[in-house]
Amino acid sequence: MDTREIAKEYRLSHWSQVMQERINRGQSVIEYCAEEKISKNTYFYWQRKLREAAYTTMCEPEEKALVPKGWTKWESAEKIPENRTGDSLSIEISGCRVQVGSCTDWEQLREVCRTLKSL
Repeated sequence: MDTREIAKEYRLSHWSQVMQERINRGQSVIEYCAEEKISKNTYFYWQRKLREAAYTTMCEPEEKALVPKGWTKWESAEKIPENRTGDSLSIEISGCRVQVGSCTDWEQLREVCRTLKSL
């Protein structure tokens, strides 16, 4: 990963934290921006860039979309992770835990993971 990519990831992470902080405070965009001295145009620019990044991630080839950065793909049943027990698997992302079983809707799980990753 080159420095431009690292800087981009840092900015996206910061912008995501700003969006989440506004939501956690329960403020409107106008109230939050006034309090934090952020231009509304800047806020909406950040929001647009986050959405574009999320869209780009979702439109990557299927295999990449299934294995986000920093995650591990299991190649075979021989390498069963420690947090897997019986017919279920526990996944933790951004402090949220998701229990996955054999009847899990994989498309829905993919969407949940993308959402949690963006927080």
